[in-house]
Amino acid sequence: MAFHEEELAEQESAYLQRLTAAETLAGAGEDERAVEAALRPRTLDEVVGQTRVREQLGLVLEAARQRGRTPDHVLLSGPPGLGKTTLAMIIAAEMGAPLRLTSGPAITHAGDLASILSGMNEGDVLFVDEIHRMSRPAEEMLYMAMEDFRVDVVIGKGPGATAIPLEIPPFTLVGATTRAGLLPGPLRDRFGFTGHLEFYEADELDLIVHRSAGLLGVELTDDGSAEIALRSRGTPRIANRLLRRVRDFAQVRADGVVTIDVARRALELYEVDELGLDRLDRSVIGALCRRFGGGPVGLSTLAVAVGEERETVEEVAEPFLVRNGFLARTPRGRVATPAAWAHLGLAAPPVAPGQESLFDGDA
Repeated sequence: MAFHEEELAEQESAYLQRLTAAETLAGAGEDERAVEAALRPRTLDEVVGQTRVREQLGLVLEAARQRGRTPDHVLLSGPPGLGKTTLAMIIAAEMGAPLRLTSGPAITHAGDLASILSGMNEGDVLFVDEIHRMSRPAEEMLYMAMEDFRVDVVIGKGPGATAIPLEIPPFTLVGATTRAGLLPGPLRDRFGFTGHLEFYEADELDLIVHRSAGLLGVELTDDGSAEIALRSRGTPRIANRLLRRVRDFAQVRADGVVTIDVARRALELYEVDELGLDRLDRSVIGALCRRFGGGPVGLSTLAVAVGEERETVEEVAEPFLVRNGFLARTPRGRVATPAAWAHLGLAAPPVAPGQESLFDGDA
């Protein structure tokens, strides 16, 4: 028995070493995802930040355990990278249930959903990422499945079509969405618990960077960790990614220790400035200020100016720039704020009389 335990420990150690070594290879997409999975918290107690959602969700799960029933369906909303998938995994782990993962875009027909639901067992947790992108027929089938734990499978077409009722064991649906406003009301109302994840504070990200560094075996100083946290845009996924890139820099061009100086040099190399703006962010405000005099300018024109797709500018760059006061969305188009001009080291043009209204309202 002792030999068996020692062998398992050696296998686990060897696996972690291979995982860490493989992740350092540039462009290793599968290894990147494996490392991200290894850094995810496994229990609610390990989750940093999101205090209110964590406490509320803990009560829902504990009450369900005490009653011996499956928890209510859970809807998690918020920007990408804040931990929606992680919380879904934690819900399954806390309830000791298997987790089945899928995504809204993958469910294009009602039959796709029926196939998934027919394989569910009692107490299973079904996680649907980007649930707002599910097809309408599948969405309507999901209504009955969530409320009555049954679906009607239609066999055949036309007058000869037959609806066969299919009973489903009680399960918990965890839906994740980055755009909660696109969810139809009937679907949103069927979730027993709704949690909205907020961006993280710098001190919370600092704790996450320290925890991830310990798991990856990265030696870093407190000020080095704080520097990474400050440039992580309030997002744990970005903090972990920057930590890995700074670790690479420290390993190759320094003594392996992530200090504040090493972190700054590394992040400068990767084009992440002191406020967390990356190349795309600076291209957007740079085009606004230098080419269009601060705006207003239409989104499509702005996207062409920076050589990106309209959706990339709107969904990747704009949320961070608007949240941090570098860009305003007005009825006439996008406008650079005084903060954007100052960040670029440029003098903002004087505001003409009557132009103050540009900052009122949304595009």
